[in-house]
Amino acid sequence: MKCGFVALVGRPNAGKSTLMNALIKDKIAIVSNKPQTTRSEIRGIFNSENSQIIFTDTPGIHKPQHRLGARMNKQATTVLHGVDVVYLVVDGSVPFSSGDAYLLQVIENVKVPVFLILNKMDRVEKEKIIQLLNDWKQRFPFAEYFPISALKQSRFKDLIKTTEKYLPEQEPLYPTDMITDEPENFMLAELIREKVLLATNEEVPHATAVYIENKEFKKNAAYIQAVILVERQGQKGIIIGKNGTMLKRIATLAREDMEQILGRKVYLEIFVRVEEEWRNKDKKITEYGYGFIDE
Repeated sequence: MKCGFVALVGRPNAGKSTLMNALIKDKIAIVSNKPQTTRSEIRGIFNSENSQIIFTDTPGIHKPQHRLGARMNKQATTVLHGVDVVYLVVDGSVPFSSGDAYLLQVIENVKVPVFLILNKMDRVEKEKIIQLLNDWKQRFPFAEYFPISALKQSRFKDLIKTTEKYLPEQEPLYPTDMITDEPENFMLAELIREKVLLATNEEVPHATAVYIENKEFKKNAAYIQAVILVERQGQKGIIIGKNGTMLKRIATLAREDMEQILGRKVYLEIFVRVEEEWRNKDKKITEYGYGFIDE
């Protein structure tokens, strides 16, 4: 059997998390239309008769504005050196930029095959796709080229089949019925953060962290208490909303997803607290499970 690790790297909003969820056929990583949605390494496990592929979604590589951003970048680049294949996921619907040029510098020293995953091709006219591929071929010697649409789930069979050729022969590293090794509490907290990203705008979603404070299972129900952290009092007011309407909306959407994951009724209670400048505090970043853990 073929078995190995594949890292998904790229700029924020390239569609890495959407791609991994589509490949696994389950929701492993949260998604939104806001950059820097993914804050930490997240693994999704693809199983078939011929292979087990462990996909690692990584934070989008960007110009950091705080310690959290710097640690997210470090995690993304560190993952590149512990896998069998790298997928460079690019939003092909937008022009090549300095951010893309920087990514090519990042992968220059990678010792494993790098696939170009030219994503969001559903937004590009067919006659322009060949030119896009030719342009990227001039920039870097990729091992393989795949123009796809993660949203429309196009060309996935070819992508999986080709990836298998580059993986070592070995026994599965995880049970074949396992789709992720992420801790349950982290996944539940991320679902809440996803709803914050969807419901709020500007700086508020990026200034939030979420953690599960308490979780209990009784009969066929789960009782969960979670905390949304923000950096300023004004952000707390936005998260709560007038008469608590925003917080209720976030909780309702998160609870629906949690019930699907846990397979039982969920009673969710969310609190909002202020933790000033938590994104520049290494101890807090580590505590909330984000970014690369510096020794």
